[in-house]
Amino acid sequence: MSSTTNPSTHHTSTIGAIGAPSRRNTELALLVFAVVIPVFAYANVGLALDDQVPAGLLSYGLGLGLLAGVAHLAVRKFAPYADPLLLPLATLLNGLGLVCIWRLDQSKLLQSLPNFVTAAPRQLLYTALGIALFVVVLIFLKDHRVLQRYTYISMFSALVLLILPLVPGLGANIYGAKIWINIPGLGSLQPGEFAKIVLAVFFAGYLMVKRDALALASRRFMGLYLPRGRDLGPILVVWAISILILVFETDLGTSLLFFGMFVIMLYVATERTSWIVFGLLMSAAGAVGVASIEPHVKSRVQSWLDPMREYTLSRQGVGGHSEQLQQALWAFGSGGTLGSGWGQGHSDLIRFAANSDFILATFGEELGLAGIMAILLIYGLIVERGVRTALAARDPFGKLLAVGLSGAFALQVFVVAGGVMGLIPLTGMTMPFMAYGGSSVLANWALIGILIRISDTARRPAPTPAGNPDAEMTQVVRPS
Repeated sequence: MSSTTNPSTHHTSTIGAIGAPSRRNTELALLVFAVVIPVFAYANVGLALDDQVPAGLLSYGLGLGLLAGVAHLAVRKFAPYADPLLLPLATLLNGLGLVCIWRLDQSKLLQSLPNFVTAAPRQLLYTALGIALFVVVLIFLKDHRVLQRYTYISMFSALVLLILPLVPGLGANIYGAKIWINIPGLGSLQPGEFAKIVLAVFFAGYLMVKRDALALASRRFMGLYLPRGRDLGPILVVWAISILILVFETDLGTSLLFFGMFVIMLYVATERTSWIVFGLLMSAAGAVGVASIEPHVKSRVQSWLDPMREYTLSRQGVGGHSEQLQQALWAFGSGGTLGSGWGQGHSDLIRFAANSDFILATFGEELGLAGIMAILLIYGLIVERGVRTALAARDPFGKLLAVGLSGAFALQVFVVAGGVMGLIPLTGMTMPFMAYGGSSVLANWALIGILIRISDTARRPAPTPAGNPDAEMTQVVRPS
């Protein structure tokens, strides 16, 4: 039946005339909760430790609220149609991380360590710099497609960032990993955190051009489409680079992150499951090979296989590589289902890495399994919104870039959480937004900024052609 024959039983609406909602008020309401929850946690820590509300509660709440407000105003002004969840979720994680770092700063055990520094004020400064970088990304990156012009420049820049820690006099070997550089007056910086973003730009630009050739298959074997020999070149090059990172920088986490991100983007670009299989096999072969010859990686594998033995040997002073993993496992076990409560755990026994690599153990002990599941759910929501942004993107470059950044974020959470929980060997990476470290905070706020820019472009209503205001109007006819 035609919609014009029975107007009483049909309803006609014009979507183009209304426009898509911006959801900025929704974002603002969620930001209020994202600030109030860490402030409440801060008060809980003070009450647990000193039986009184901490003196810095008001300044902490105002500071976090001001930073969140600045970020929100930047999104409202420069990306009004962006996803409303990304900013509140990142703010919530960052705020909880600040509370946990301040809680560990109050530990008498950690204060007795020779190299102890109060980390919370520095982390708040890093957060301010990270949000400033977030705003800069939104202001100057008006269209994410501009990044496609710098595909091969991005590749060169990423290689420079990865090589910097190996430069004599510039690189620093910290706890066996050569992933840091020393900057006078600023301390140490981890270039690999920024390299993941630059590499995602290169992979997106490269795969957008080469995806058709990479999707071709010469034969089928056991249900898998095998790639042609000449198309194996890209994955072999990236695999070789990841192995070189693992050998020379002894950094298992960065190696897994880069290679895994490339395989994810390759699978999305070609829709070939065979690339995932080849990627997993090559990653496993490379990791096993390097772990058998590289002492630092080998020691981490040994600590993972038998953490109790490593703990005992370390305590007896007759060997052992680290007792931290066993302390972290005890912290998770002590937390149980609901945790011991804010400020009432003993994860400071992990010592110098309690607020960085092992900060998740503090949450596990003091918030329990329920708290850890909530935190992992927040991380999962960020990844889900990133993938949703990739699905909504109108251009193939934006789709690949969004899925690459989301995949890198998800892989980093997995390798860190898996290492601390004993599922995989420790990698030395830090939990995004929560762990102490300026490089990670800055890089991940930039990552969120790029995702918000892609999301804004994807959700923005199409412009109406000049002189034809009805061109974008779409009539939708549905039963009343």
